[in-house]
Amino acid sequence: MLRICRVPYSRAGPSAGGWKPLRFDGGAFHLKGTGELTRALLVLRLCAWPPLATHGLALQAWSRRLLGSRLSGALLRASIYGQFVAGETVEEVKDCVQQLQHLGLRPLLAVPIEEEPDSAARTGEAWYEGNLNAILRCVDLSRSLVETPGPAGPTLMQLKVTALTSTRLCKELTSWVREPGASVELSPERLAEALDSGKDLQVSCLNAEQNQHLWASLSRLHRVVQHARTQHVRLLVDAEYTSLNPALSLLVAALALRWNSPREGGPWVWNTYQAYLKDTHERLKRDAEAADRAGLAFGVKLVRGAYLDKERQVARLQRTEDPTQPDYEATSWSYSRCLELMLTHVSRRGPLCHLMVASHNEESVHQATKRAGRLCCV
Repeated sequence: MLRICRVPYSRAGPSAGGWKPLRFDGGAFHLKGTGELTRALLVLRLCAWPPLATHGLALQAWSRRLLGSRLSGALLRASIYGQFVAGETVEEVKDCVQQLQHLGLRPLLAVPIEEEPDSAARTGEAWYEGNLNAILRCVDLSRSLVETPGPAGPTLMQLKVTALTSTRLCKELTSWVREPGASVELSPERLAEALDSGKDLQVSCLNAEQNQHLWASLSRLHRVVQHARTQHVRLLVDAEYTSLNPALSLLVAALALRWNSPREGGPWVWNTYQAYLKDTHERLKRDAEAADRAGLAFGVKLVRGAYLDKERQVARLQRTEDPTQPDYEATSWSYSRCLELMLTHVSRRGPLCHLMVASHNEESVHQATKRAGRLCCV
């Protein structure tokens, strides 16, 4: 992942030779042993095998029954888990991060908890409160891993909103937000005002239980951002399914009004935009312009997207228009357009606009670095 923002200085001081071209010659692998590289190749080949991708959880349950939890867990830790997870303890995570820092890479930690849209309803707030405590600990760990955060390299952390609020509430909010002339009761301004005042929030389109859960969810999110701000950790909120995203964006917008003002040193709350959705460029353009008009800092994580099959399946079942781009080429074109749009905003707004190019695609990363280099010299 590549992070771009235009700042007046960096930890290394003013650039004397301009931007250096990015290289994909395998230099990042010199710290890896033969065993690690072999495991990586095996795991990535397995992940490209459709039956494993489709039936992974069922195969995991079968493995646990056949081999027992202990042996099955050991195999997972030595293979897939070991490839994608930094560690099971703080010490293991720190060792992994130190290796990455030798390559000039910075960590982006995440608590891997989210609620699926079709999951059973939970009773009470205990599960979400437990997740809140885990996320607050992750903020502290993120801060402890970086000695000198600053404009050129702040500490970043990923956040799943559905770890702190139910997908059922998100779906309900989405249905109201999508209504023509949506109620001002569900405006980001009203939610932000409630956060500032600390007064209980009541929305007429929700029942008493939903209102109670909305206020508890907002309070949890506010606590996370407040703690992250104190610890100098910027939060990158994940996008999820299209049935949830309008509600997630509403909550992010409310938090942004409170925490992304220049006087707060924002942006502390970033949103994620999925280029594989047909309406992403228009939404990104609208949100960037709105942040500009409001004088707010704006942070964007730009991704291609991770829920393609599920989105298309839901569209078929509900007989609605497929929200995703028709093919890979269209998704790449969408990503390129969004990238150009955001790089222009970064160039114009300077440190008030931040962009993370969250892509495994070499062409996209090359485009970002070349374009950023040209804009930096303007």
